[in-house]
Amino acid sequence: MTIRLPGSEGGLRTYEPRTEPLALAPGTPFTSRTVFSAAHVVADPFADTNPDAPAAVDWDATLAFRRHLWSHGLGVAEAMDTAQRGMGLDWAGAAELIRRSAAEARAVGGRIACGVGTDQITGGSLAEVRAAYEEQLALVEESGAQAILMASRALAATAAGPEDYLDVYGHLLRQAAEPVVLHWLGPMFDPALEGYWGSSDLDAATDTFLEVIAAHPDKVDGIKVSLLDARREVDLRRRLPQGVRCYTGDDFNYPELIAGDEQGFSHALLGIFDPLGPLAAEAVRVLDTGDTAGFRGLLDPTVELSRHLFQAPTRFYKTGVVFLAWLAGHQSHFTMVGGLQSARSLPHFARAYELADGLGLFPDPKLAEDRMKTLLALYGVDQ
Repeated sequence: MTIRLPGSEGGLRTYEPRTEPLALAPGTPFTSRTVFSAAHVVADPFADTNPDAPAAVDWDATLAFRRHLWSHGLGVAEAMDTAQRGMGLDWAGAAELIRRSAAEARAVGGRIACGVGTDQITGGSLAEVRAAYEEQLALVEESGAQAILMASRALAATAAGPEDYLDVYGHLLRQAAEPVVLHWLGPMFDPALEGYWGSSDLDAATDTFLEVIAAHPDKVDGIKVSLLDARREVDLRRRLPQGVRCYTGDDFNYPELIAGDEQGFSHALLGIFDPLGPLAAEAVRVLDTGDTAGFRGLLDPTVELSRHLFQAPTRFYKTGVVFLAWLAGHQSHFTMVGGLQSARSLPHFARAYELADGLGLFPDPKLAEDRMKTLLALYGVDQ
């Protein structure tokens, strides 16, 4: 088994794939960390649609992938901003996804948390932003899922300063039925969120973020930080009120953040735990035993793949995620909502295949090799 892959410098090189995957079976629930995977949506490849039209979703395959994650003990973070929304899936599609996934979670006993945003509007007054948040919060709560209050493009465009963030988030937290997760998404994931919390100075923004939490600690289960800055996350984690958890969203530095230090650790809500699901679950179970070195031994080698998938423009990381799901046999095609399968280059796909194969992520290495060769053929690469 050999395959000719394009390199970043041009030309072709020969790669010899693995013949055996890692043996990663479902196991017991986690005891030391709460871990969510921001799961991707499977597009319907037979729908007659276009990038400007509402997303056409293959619901059977989408829910089957969630059952795969739940079977390994992972929670599912559904209808999230970077994984789905604002980049292919509109609010109507997200609402349907929330309803279906929450019902599936109840049926199989899976843990689920769902994103609450304002993407049914593109701008407006603070009152309109609040109303948009309220509509989505009501739907998530009615579904029985935990709410994740996501960063809002509309609020970023409307807010005059920190006081507007304090007002909007305070209003939402006061009416939330159960504690929520607050999500701070950096502009590397979504440029429209530059200056969130009222300042482009991250120190000033952090102070406002912490002020929101300090005013309503009983309504904040935790925070998800997606700034790709491990030092800042650790500093922020240490400043949280007692009982408020930090869920890392740092797809560059997650092993060290989840492992933690003498002063604490991060839980996880990560896009990279979509393709890494079974391996990440195995690593967390090792950590549950107190074996931090064993945990790092399993998870540290995955960072190169994660940094590759999340390289700039970071918002296109999901293209690699769906590509790997196709190679792994979780879906029958490599088609994405919004046509985003075109957002990465052939050398990028080739390196993603090589790194994932080296980690043993493909349950059927021969299937992955055949599908990689199919993609290469479409680009004119003869084997």
